[in-house]
Amino acid sequence: MEKRILEARDMDRILTRMAYEILERYPDTDRLALVGIHTRGVFLARRLADRIREIAELPVMLGNLDITLYRDDWTRIAHHPVLRSTNIPFDVDGMDVVLVDDVLYTGRTTRAGMDALIDFGRPRCIGLAVLVDRGHRELPIHADFVGRYVETEKGHTVNVRVTEEDGEDLVVVEAL
Repeated sequence: MEKRILEARDMDRILTRMAYEILERYPDTDRLALVGIHTRGVFLARRLADRIREIAELPVMLGNLDITLYRDDWTRIAHHPVLRSTNIPFDVDGMDVVLVDDVLYTGRTTRAGMDALIDFGRPRCIGLAVLVDRGHRELPIHADFVGRYVETEKGHTVNVRVTEEDGEDLVVVEAL
């Protein structure tokens, strides 16, 4: 059973709000960078960066991060995990970096993202932006910017679909 919780129009409005919130917290865009976590976090980071550019009329640095080998469960995922590219085309030292992901659940992906990012240098600070926070944390991690809080049960999954990868913008909760 699938329950739609966000449609394309909702996602668009939420990302615009989140862009304003990011700018309020980090007004110095010369030191601001958004880094999307593969896969859908990359597309959400691009959209946020585009909105920030439109609002502030200033460029925002953008990167993407593959956290596969930083996960504490990567050996359980697959014998030959699929690795994607990491592209951090700026020096992270002293930067205000906002990691962007689609769903925050246990916190383990975020932890892996921070570990991977720190291998590139020492940011001034690291923030976290997620489209959906579904709770059930296993690590003491919280998002600084949240599109929507959704109450779920552990047996549910939250699937974010983005046009760039899936052909549509939609967020659904599925009961397994």
